Amino acid sequence: MTGSVLLDLTGFTVTRWHNTELPAVQSRRADMLGETAEGTLVHIELQSTNQVGMALRMLEYAVAIHRQFQRFPQQIVLYVGQEPLRMKGSIEGSHLAFSCKMVDIRSLDGEALIASGNVEDNIIAIVTQLGNEREAVKRILARIAACEPQLRGEALRDLTLLAGLRAVAPVIKQETEQMPILNDIMDHPLFGPERKRGIEIGLERGREEGRAQGERLIILRLIGQRFGPVSAKARKRIEALTEPELEQMALRLLDAGSLDDLLS
Repeated sequence: MTGSVLLDLTGFTVTRWHNTELPAVQSRRADMLGETAEGTLVHIELQSTNQVGMALRMLEYAVAIHRQFQRFPQQIVLYVGQEPLRMKGSIEGSHLAFSCKMVDIRSLDGEALIASGNVEDNIIAIVTQLGNEREAVKRILARIAACEPQLRGEALRDLTLLAGLRAVAPVIKQETEQMPILNDIMDHPLFGPERKRGIEIGLERGREEGRAQGERLIILRLIGQRFGPVSAKARKRIEALTEPELEQMALRLLDAGSLDDLLS
């Protein structure tokens, strides 16, 4: 096609052509995707660092969600990092304008979230500014205990994962052991086997190693859910991590775009 034809067709003079083989789009798993009674999709991504190009990443999520549900979601980036929020929530280009809402978790009222009748709100409260952390944990666990039995394990798993962002996981572990909720979680098909195995190893090799192994098994399950089957090589690397390293990996799991990113 000649330059003059292209100019008439597009209004632009093309001086260089690029390789048309574009990179494959990575499969992504949205952190939280809900739907209102009116049918509005609500997508929330938890972000612990100021990621360059976050708005573009959210646009990719929006397109993927539209492909599956035939409608675009309302999108919120819930920033839970320690540094001040610096990410831009919009991008603009020729014939393109996109924006999503950026919310610093520190701006949310933790007490209001704990008082909410929605257990998802209660769980998110763990990363807000809390006055009495232990009392807040007790109230959140009580709300989880009131859930349907099949939901308790998943709710506690999500709470534990988010707790890594505010270093309150030890408080959750201590308070969980004081509540009957633990009995139901042991029987949960997703969360129970990891907890049981961790306790068994704890009895055999010591309490500290048992906790670490339980964390490894939980992280392996979460990685499998988000990125697919875990290779033997990746499994071996994860099994060699210490408990502090596992806690850091759980934090990075929120932001990693692929298994390679998580392990790098």
